[in-house]
Amino acid sequence: MTSADDCTRRVVIAFNEAVNRRDLEALAALMTDDHTFVDSAGSVLAGKDDVLAAWSGFFESFPDYRNDWSEVTSKDATVTAIGRSACSTEPALRGPAIWTARVSDGKVSEWRVHEDTPVNRRHLGI
Repeated sequence: MTSADDCTRRVVIAFNEAVNRRDLEALAALMTDDHTFVDSAGSVLAGKDDVLAAWSGFFESFPDYRNDWSEVTSKDATVTAIGRSACSTEPALRGPAIWTARVSDGKVSEWRVHEDTPVNRRHLGI
């Protein structure tokens, strides 16, 4: 892994840690202004302010939600993480998942959640 890949990986890990702490200020500091969030159903939310508002509502609705990663890899400006999400109140928000994130100028420009399926693994090259 190159030094640039390591920096990219650290930014994405910090972003996920901010999600797990429900830390909107840290998320804002780690997002590009044109940040995009894509959920596992393919729904897209674009723009830092709109994504932060969505995270705020999400954290309020699901206060114990978290992402636990078992593997994190980085190539160029993209990080792929494999793990599980956990949430005591919503079964649809717990279980195996894959996350990809793109980093631009030291900030997360895209955060995407994928179902952990053989098709998605093949598509993502894992």
